[in-house]
Amino acid sequence: MHEHGKSDNLVVPAKPPNNAGGPAAEVVEGRRLAEGNTGSSTRSGRSAGPSVTSGLDRVREVARRDKEARFTALLHHVDLARLWAAYVAINPKAAPGVDQVTWGAYGQDLRANLEDLLRRVHSGAYRASPSRRVYIPKPDGRQRPLGIATLEDKIVQRAVVEVLNAVYEEDFLGFSYGFRPGRGPHDALDALAVGITERKVNWILDADVSDFFTKLDQAWLMKFLEHRIADKRVLRLIRKWLAAGVTEDGNWSETTEGSPQGASVSPLLANVYLHYVFDRWARQWRLKHARGDMIVTRFADDFVVGFQYLGDAKRFLNDLRKRFAKFNLELHPDKTRLIEFGRFAAQNRKERGLAKPETFDFLGFTHICGKTKDGRFWLRRVTIKKRMRAKLKQVKAELRRRRYWSIPEQGSWLASVVRGHLAYYAVPGNIDSVSAFRDQVRWIWREALRRRSQRHRMTWERYGRIAARWLPPARIVRPYPSVSFAARTQGKSPVR
Repeated sequence: MHEHGKSDNLVVPAKPPNNAGGPAAEVVEGRRLAEGNTGSSTRSGRSAGPSVTSGLDRVREVARRDKEARFTALLHHVDLARLWAAYVAINPKAAPGVDQVTWGAYGQDLRANLEDLLRRVHSGAYRASPSRRVYIPKPDGRQRPLGIATLEDKIVQRAVVEVLNAVYEEDFLGFSYGFRPGRGPHDALDALAVGITERKVNWILDADVSDFFTKLDQAWLMKFLEHRIADKRVLRLIRKWLAAGVTEDGNWSETTEGSPQGASVSPLLANVYLHYVFDRWARQWRLKHARGDMIVTRFADDFVVGFQYLGDAKRFLNDLRKRFAKFNLELHPDKTRLIEFGRFAAQNRKERGLAKPETFDFLGFTHICGKTKDGRFWLRRVTIKKRMRAKLKQVKAELRRRRYWSIPEQGSWLASVVRGHLAYYAVPGNIDSVSAFRDQVRWIWREALRRRSQRHRMTWERYGRIAARWLPPARIVRPYPSVSFAARTQGKSPVR
C-alpha cells in the first residue's frame, strides 16, 4: 500500500489486501546504500523559488522508489542557502540560549557568521551547546520543562530537519499528522471526525503517553534513524544535540534519555521514534488481528484509536502496553481510557440502561456524541473548558500589562487574540463556545478600561461602540470535516 496515497485519509477498511504494508522491522538490518544517488547540490527550493529544482528532489525520489535505501551523502545539502533560510525562519523575538546571542545581533554580520558556521558543521568543528531550561505552565497546573537552544543550534537543526524530511516524508504513514510539512492539527481533527462518522466505530481508545519526550530511549532512536540514514556526519550531529545536556540556574546536567523539548529537531525525532514504535506496529496489528474496522489518528505523542469491536479494542490496548514497555514508554494509567463512543453508542447504552456516552479530548476539543435536529448522529467538537479558562486568564494578565496603551492599541491587540482563537476553535458546532470566549474578552476589556478611567465613566453604550469597532464577531470559519478532508485527499497526497 502506498502510504501517501489513499491511505493518507487515516480511515481504513477492516481487511485490506494481504499485500498491503510490510513487516515492521525494529532493528537495523542489511540495506542497500544510496551512495552517490543524491549528490546534486543546489540552492534550497524554498529560498530559490519554484522555478529552481531543489537538490532534495533526488533524495525524495530515491526514498520514494527504494524503501530499503540508506542515505550516505546528506550533509552536503546543508549549504549556505539552507542555513540562511533557516535563520530567516526563526522568530526574531525568540529568547536566546545559554550564549545569550540574539537573532538581531547574529544578523549584524550574517553572511560571515553563517559561512563560519557552515565551515564548522562540515569540518566537524561544530559543537552543540546545552539548552537553557525554563518552565511553562500546563493547563492542568503542572510545569512543563522547555529547553531553549542557542541560535546557531536552531539554525543547524532547522537545516538538517529540512534535509531529513525529504527522506521521512516518503516513509511516514498517512495517519501521522504532527509537525509535518503541509499538515496541521485540523487535518488530524478532520480525519478523526470523518473516521468516527463514516466508519463502524463503536469504541475509542483515548491514549496518553507518560512523559514521552523525557523518556524516549536514545539508543533505540539512533537504531531507528540508521534504518534510513547512513551519513555518519548527520548521525554525529544528532548525537551531539542529544548529549548536549541542559543548564538550569547555572548548573549543567547530562541528558542520557529523552529528546530536548523546544529544540527544532525534537518533533522530527519524536515522529521517527513513534513511526517505528507505534505507527508501523499499529498498521501491522490491524492487518493481522483486527476483526472489524479500526481507525488511527496520531499527532506527535497524542493519538486516538477507534474500533468496531470491544474485543479488538481490549486486545490492542493490552498489546500496546507490552509494545511500549519494550521501548521505554508507558501509557499514563489515569489518562488512558477505553470508552464506548460512535454513531450507535448512545442508543446501545440506552438499551442497556446506561448513561450517555463519555466524552474525550483531542487537540484542544472535547468530542461529544451529539444529534442533529432530525435525530442523526453528529460528532460535536467544543472547546475544552479548562483551555478556554486558561486562555482568558492569560488575556486578563496581558491586558493588565498593557493598561497604559491607548484604546486603539489595546483594541488592535485584542482583535488579533480573538481572530487567532476563531481561526482554531471556530469549527461547525462550536459557535456557543467561541461566542462565549469573545463575550468574556469583551467583559475583561470593559473592566480594564473602567479601572483606568475613574473620572470618566465607561458606559455600556460607549463601550459597545468601542468593542464593535475592534473585536471581530464570533462566527464559524472552519469548514465541515468531510468537506475539508475530501478536498485535501482527493487526487493527490496531502503531504506534497
